[in-house]
Amino acid sequence: MEDVIEQLRELNEPVPVPLELPDEDLLVEIEEELLINMPLELREFLLTVSDVIHGKLEPVTVTDSHSHTYLPEVAANAWDAGVPRDLVPICQDGRDYYVVDLENQVTLFDGDSGEMTDESWDSVWHWARDVWLES
Repeated sequence: MEDVIEQLRELNEPVPVPLELPDEDLLVEIEEELLINMPLELREFLLTVSDVIHGKLEPVTVTDSHSHTYLPEVAANAWDAGVPRDLVPICQDGRDYYVVDLENQVTLFDGDSGEMTDESWDSVWHWARDVWLES
């Protein structure tokens, strides 16, 4: 996990208006809005690297409710597209969603077929290393 965080920090692209990292209180508010407990690794991810801009993928964020990556909005769209309600999206890629379960396993949801794929990663950090860092 620390290696992935370090790599993401090194590759963080400068932007005119940088994102902010959330605090625990904001994550509690987001959980209440979503009516779901956030997986532990997603919480850690949001607290440590949700301000990073890298590659073509844009993982969810929680500090700007007007952003297209705002978790409650992305989650509502994902659930409308057929993602099971107990899964939380960590990133939208076109019509597809990378989603995480309470055991922290990440799976790709195919937006065209409306079904979960066989592509999965053992954790949010494995996904960040194998997918986000490589995007």
